Amino acid sequence: MAQTHTPPTETVMKLTDTKQQLSQVINRVARGETRVVVEKSGLPVAVIISTEEYRKFKEHEEARKARRAELHELFSQFSDAFKDVPQDELDREIEKAVAQARAELRAEREAATRR
Repeated sequence: MAQTHTPPTETVMKLTDTKQQLSQVINRVARGETRVVVEKSGLPVAVIISTEEYRKFKEHEEARKARRAELHELFSQFSDAFKDVPQDELDREIEKAVAQARAELRAEREAATRR
């Protein structure tokens, strides 16, 4: 049977306590038991996480970066496609599209309440 991974707990520690117990803190983090939020003067200043969590964070960060680049390219293509259309015409078309989308949503809601 597959084992489900439970996320580690989150422990908040003062910087001085973290320094004094660094070896134990690192061991607990490495075993996946906890992640540690380090506070200095009552404010969170750092987090100690396992290398596995860091790897996942980096993957997520890279995926977000790639998605932003894709969106930027799409917006550029969209912008280029309408570069010769006057702004007032674009505004009118956008208003019509919004009105149509709202009407469709209203109709869907009304149909759902009649069921």
